[in-house]
Amino acid sequence: MVAPGVFVWRRRVPLSDKQQEPPSMTAPTVPFSQRLDELEARVREVSPLVPRLGMVLGSGLGGLADEIDDRVEIPFEEMPGWPAPSVPGHSGRLILGTLRGLPVVCLRGRLHMYEGLSERLVVEPALLMGRLGAPILLLTNASGGVNPAFGAGTLMVMRDHINLTGRNPLMGPNDDSLGPRFPDMSAVWDARLRERIHAAGRAEDVPLAEGVYLGLTGPTYETPSEVRMIRELGADAVGMSTVMEAMAANWAGIRVCGVSLVTNPGAGLSPTPLTHAEVVEAADEAGPRLARVIGRFAEGLRDPV
Repeated sequence: MVAPGVFVWRRRVPLSDKQQEPPSMTAPTVPFSQRLDELEARVREVSPLVPRLGMVLGSGLGGLADEIDDRVEIPFEEMPGWPAPSVPGHSGRLILGTLRGLPVVCLRGRLHMYEGLSERLVVEPALLMGRLGAPILLLTNASGGVNPAFGAGTLMVMRDHINLTGRNPLMGPNDDSLGPRFPDMSAVWDARLRERIHAAGRAEDVPLAEGVYLGLTGPTYETPSEVRMIRELGADAVGMSTVMEAMAANWAGIRVCGVSLVTNPGAGLSPTPLTHAEVVEAADEAGPRLARVIGRFAEGLRDPV
């Protein structure tokens, strides 16, 4: 079922032999700019909208997309080279429309390396948002809490990240048209945007914490010993996404901000085993609170930042 007034773009796309191959762990040989040309052309077939905010909605958090007005939805598999998501809670749609009067582009679900995808493919949606015109990227995710003060349901504004995936989407020849060979990473998570998110939380009476997110590849959850190590490294939450997108967007000159929903304590901090169902359940509970914060944040972006 499709909601009234929502246009879902579907088209049978003839794929080349290369595109029909299963997505691999090998980085593609084509430059990012060439891939973005292909992806932008597909989007412009159905929408001329120039967004002012890009959003990635993680596990169980896609409900915010229902608040986008006049939206056009493109299933991932209708985008050249993108597979349909294989993860519960990720519907896999690229959405364009307006959120509280602000033109936005949104991913309902995301691509993950643990699905067998290359890090370069995983960051294409984030880079595409910038190509479409979005100067700001807001990332969300579900995470495990390693800071004992952050219980299930905590909304954590990401102040910084630690990349322990052993991967980097910028490996290989640099695409100088998009960003520098050696990008600075000292201020990936924009301080002014973080303050705007906190202001939105105060306006909506939604408590927000702030902390450091650590990224791993997954799909396994962490062992208790790994959780202790992660805490010693200075992280407050751990998950299986986000850092690749943040690194690529920062490289391409897109301002980055984001909120992590702590859905469960890290392994060893809770007496029960970790499950994805627990993640989705916690996201369903906290999703409306996060949606209010993001909606208020979007309202504020109608004025120059």
